[in-house]
Order: sequence, then structure tokens, then C-alpha cells
Amino acid sequence: MNTAQKQEKITRMTEGTIWKQILAFAFPIFLGNLFQQLYNTADSLIVGNFLGSNALAAVSSSGNLIFLMVGFFNGIAMGAGVVIARYYGAKEMKEVQKAVHTTIAFGIAAGILLTIAGTVLTARILIWMGTPAEVLPESATYFRIYFMGSLSFVMYNIFVGILQSVGDSRHPLVYLMISSAVNILLDLLFVGIMGFGVGAAAMATILSQFLSAFLCFYRLLHKSPDEYRVSVNAIRFDLPMLKQIIANGLPAGFQNSIIAFANVIVQSNINKFGKMAVAGCGAYSKIEGFGFLPITCFSLALTTFISQNLGAKQYGRAKKGARFGILCSIVSAELVGVFLYFAIPLLIRAFNRTPEVIAYGTAQARTVTLFYFLLAFSHCIAGILRGAGKASVPMITMLCFWCIVRVTYITVIVRLVPVIQVIFWAYPLTWTLSSVVFLLYFLKADWVHGFEK
Repeated sequence: MNTAQKQEKITRMTEGTIWKQILAFAFPIFLGNLFQQLYNTADSLIVGNFLGSNALAAVSSSGNLIFLMVGFFNGIAMGAGVVIARYYGAKEMKEVQKAVHTTIAFGIAAGILLTIAGTVLTARILIWMGTPAEVLPESATYFRIYFMGSLSFVMYNIFVGILQSVGDSRHPLVYLMISSAVNILLDLLFVGIMGFGVGAAAMATILSQFLSAFLCFYRLLHKSPDEYRVSVNAIRFDLPMLKQIIANGLPAGFQNSIIAFANVIVQSNINKFGKMAVAGCGAYSKIEGFGFLPITCFSLALTTFISQNLGAKQYGRAKKGARFGILCSIVSAELVGVFLYFAIPLLIRAFNRTPEVIAYGTAQARTVTLFYFLLAFSHCIAGILRGAGKASVPMITMLCFWCIVRVTYITVIVRLVPVIQVIFWAYPLTWTLSSVVFLLYFLKADWVHGFEK
């Protein structure tokens, strides 16, 4: 048996015990996201302890704006992964090759576009968000440098999406562990030892992300089986394949963008409560990333599992895997939520010891963490439906509840009751509404049959 055959036997998710296949695929994603969250958090930890509250607010509030700019292209990458997994499950390897090389071509174009848009629009968006004046200069510096490395983030997600779509979640984990260690070392060197500002933290993130993207690309170029091995000369747009990728990815891209836009509105309302609120809620957002780890890993695993099995027309197996993944995700997410509920003051203190910063972060955490099971359920159903080629359903659902309802609620209620806890409650309320709709659809709609159409 040659190397390619061995790899195919290991990674194909249409065979073997369902729970073992899902856990074996999800666990490396969990560890990979854990290390990614660690090096994202390292920026805030090191900056908060060495540069103070203003710098912490500048870095910690970055998540929503970054996701607004990057989320659309990541959604397209998710659609590409669904297409690749579908053809891989159906063993149509010529189409797999077309999909892989078209996806990489799209990623290069998207990375260049995002670099230009991010560097030009950063300051204007921060002002529009109502970023406190004392935080604005450092925030603008951080974001401009960050978006100069947009190509690294886009291509990393493209390469990881390709590897995960064929069932390889182990190698992205290894590469992410390496880049996480490099990022933390560079943060300590640039900020802790050399005393540079927040721009240096952004530069450390860019350099480490380029490293992980290069390692993924090297594997696809030289170490992967022939079925999805990359050839530089073959990187080009195949228009029929590009249409498939965009058709599958556009709903996820819009979904990411509208959620990010709603969260930017939320952030702009938090900004009105001052820099301590920005720092405290920003610190919580870094901690919250750890709570989302089991949610993310199972939703991604389910997308690949469902897509490969429906591509192979194994409908019963797809249904069983969906139920198992949902259960694992909601249980693990809620356990993490309960832990964070009690541990949050101590965790916020690691970022900044200012009592007001700790109070704001603790208040947000103790409003939302016990509702993580709802978030897990919504993301799992969204992942299942994307894998089934029905990405428009989660897009519409989240547009309605996570964007329109959330923004309307905040806009109206905060004016009537001007306290920050009103903003925090926007999340569990909209998670509840989306979960009800997803549950009804999952139980009553035929999301399995007709996939081949």
C-alpha cells in the first residue's frame, strides 16, 4: 500500500466507527484552536501587564473589527472546504484537484484585497465605532499593522480548510503549536524586553501566522497524497468550480460578516461606557475564546463529516454523526461555561489588576457563560447544514436573530435603560431565539436527502 492509500484510509470519514471518527477529527481541531487562542490572548496578557490599561483596551477590543474584515473571506473558505469534502467523499479526485487549486487562487486574491481595505479603512471604522479618544491612536496602529499581514491569515485559513476537508486535522495542529510558541516568544521580546508598543504585538502575530501558513503550504506542496497535492503551476481559477465554491461559501461569508457587524455595533455601545469597560470586556472576550473551543471544533468536524458522508450517499451515518456531535458540543461547552462563571475574576486579573476592569469583565461573563450550550447548539446545526449544502438556512437565521434582533434590542433598550448589563444580555437572548428555530428545522426538515441535487 503506497503513502497516498494509507493517508486516504486514515482520513476518509465515510468508514469506521462514527464516534471515533468524529472525536479523532475534532480533538486536533480543539487543540489547534486552543493554541491559536493562547497566542491571541498572549497579545493582551503581555500588553496589559507591560503597557497598561490603554494599550490593553486597544488590543483587546480587536476581535470584532478583525472578524468583520476577515470573516467574509473565511466563510468562502468554509464553502470551499464543503465542496472539496463532497468530492473527496465521492472519490471524484479530478474535481478535488480543481477545487483545491481554485480555492488557493481565490485566497491569494482575497488576501491582497483585504490588505488594501484593512489598512485604508481601519481608522475610519474605529472612529465610527466610538473608540475612546485616549485609546484611538494605539488601536489604529495595532490594526494597520495587523491588516498588513492579511495575506497570511487568509492563506492559513485556506490551507487549513483544504487539509481539514480531506480529514487531516492533525498537521494543522502541529503547525499551529509551533506558530503559537513563536508568537509568544516574539511578544515577550518585542514588548516585554525591548519595550516596543502595541504595533510590535501585531507584528509578532503577523510573523507567526506567516510561519504557520508556510508550513501548511509546504505540506500540501510536497507531503500530501496525489489526490489533493498542490502544484504551483496549477493554481488558477476554474470558473465552474469557483461558482460552486462561492455558491457554498457565500452564505457562510455573509453570515460571518453580519454577525461581525452586529458585534461591532455591540462594541460601539460598550465603548460609550469608557476605556475601563473596553478593557474589561476586551479581556473577557479573550477568555471567552477558550469557552468557544469545544463549540468550534465540533461544528467544523460535523461540517466535514456530513459533507463527506452525504457525498458518499451514506445518509443514515450522517444523521447518527450529527446527533453525536451536537451532544458532545453542548455538554462540553456548558462545562466550560460553568467553570468560567466561577473563575472569571481571577482570570480577568491576569490581564489587568484595575478593580473597574475586573468588575466589567466579571459582569459580562456572569451574564453569558451559563448559556454557552445554546451557542453550541446553534453552531452545530449551522455546521451540519453547511455540510449538507444548505448554508442559506443558518445565514438567514443568524441574520434575523444575531444581527437584526440583536442590534434592534441594543439600540432601543440601552436608551431606555442605560446600563451596560443590558448590552450583555443581547447575547443569551439571541442565542435562545436562534436555537429554537434551528431545533424546529433540524427535527422537521429533510436536510439529508436530495443532497446530490
